[in-house]
Amino acid sequence: MRKHSSITIRSGKVALLAGLALALGGCASPGERPDADLQSAESALQQAVAADARQYEPVLLNDAQNKVADAKGLIEKEEYQNAERLLQQASVDAQLAGARAETAKARQAVEEVNRNIEALGQRINQSQ
Repeated sequence: MRKHSSITIRSGKVALLAGLALALGGCASPGERPDADLQSAESALQQAVAADARQYEPVLLNDAQNKVADAKGLIEKEEYQNAERLLQQASVDAQLAGARAETAKARQAVEEVNRNIEALGQRINQSQ
């Protein structure tokens, strides 16, 4: 009986070590290239530029562009997880820059409309 329990313990240790080796090996692997995240980030940058983020949110847009550039460097080094994280941040930054630019343009349009309404009101009052 003693021999049987010794074999069971050794088998358990071997299985545990094999499991740990697989788990650690999985952490060390670079994973998949974040090509979809790269496309998404570049698309978000293009949309932000189209929304005039370069004029209204240049710092945030620049941050997003820098993150994409850094992520491309990480992809070349096969550090895919870090690259993916940066690309996701870049997408969010670019989307935020675009949204803020659109908001700024909308505010300017509202101010222009309000000025026109005020000018028309003054004309009406002068003509009476």
